[in-house]
Amino acid sequence: MKRVVPILFFTVLFLLPAHRSYCWGFYAHQKINYYAVFLLPPEMLVLYKPNIAFLSEHATDPDKRRYAVPGEGARHYIDIDHYGPYPYNTLPRKWKDAVAKYGEDSLLAYGVVPWNIEGMLSRLTNAFKEKDFGKIMKTSAELGHYIADAHVPLHTNSNHNGQFTNQRGIHAFWESRVPELLAEKEFDFFIGRAQYIQNPGDFIWKRVLESAKAADSVLSFERILTRKFREDKKYAFEERNGKMIRQYSSAFTIVYNNMLNGMIERRMRQSVFCIASFWYTAWVNAGQPGLKELANKHFSESDIKEFEQLNNDWNKGGKMMGREE
Repeated sequence: MKRVVPILFFTVLFLLPAHRSYCWGFYAHQKINYYAVFLLPPEMLVLYKPNIAFLSEHATDPDKRRYAVPGEGARHYIDIDHYGPYPYNTLPRKWKDAVAKYGEDSLLAYGVVPWNIEGMLSRLTNAFKEKDFGKIMKTSAELGHYIADAHVPLHTNSNHNGQFTNQRGIHAFWESRVPELLAEKEFDFFIGRAQYIQNPGDFIWKRVLESAKAADSVLSFERILTRKFREDKKYAFEERNGKMIRQYSSAFTIVYNNMLNGMIERRMRQSVFCIASFWYTAWVNAGQPGLKELANKHFSESDIKEFEQLNNDWNKGGKMMGREE
């Protein structure tokens, strides 16, 4: 597999008071969607491979939407520790039951990523049934984003950016700085083929619980390491896009990744497998329609205008709506 992917780097900009922050970082989201394509069967590759650049680039659309749509943020996370101790059995796994118990407004206040993923799977299944090229591509790219977010430990914890423990910046450190520094050189993305998921709801909730269980290590290991590094060794100044920025040093980042014993690589690999398997499951559930005839299709003018509007809104440099990370 050729290790090439369009890259838009994101960095933790400590010098800017209102820096932008993204789930997994633009780079990691794009890389995850990119590698997910190669896990698909030939019958799906005929459509997904020619459109791999789109699936990679537009993996970040949901994050851009967080600057334009107030309700978008809740789709990316779930503060599951709000619902008691692990494994959070007081929280119903089915949306209808959860709404009946807590109310929709309360659920939205603490995040709905697992239920959102189930809804996106249904949308992709319908897109396959309709053989709608635009819907298939857009929904696949965005479903990949939300699935990857569910694999981030701090997306399942109310202390999502270390704001309660004097660890602000750890969110982007874990999901952006480490992958950007190490993924190309050290992470292995050669993974087995996508598999059909019999119960997608159970499957994604297991991934959420894995993330929740790992959140404590993400936070505690950074605190331990900080006590061992002087301030001038923990951070370093590096040039990015013509600007000098202050961010976690390479030395601190490498040691932290080692302390986590490959956690970030495992969560990225699991994301890749999960995304490909959800794409595959949607296709199978739709009756395995032939996709070859869609391979040379193009996006409609309305699709293109939608992409342009999203980028225009995002490029205005406004503030993220809802919870910032």
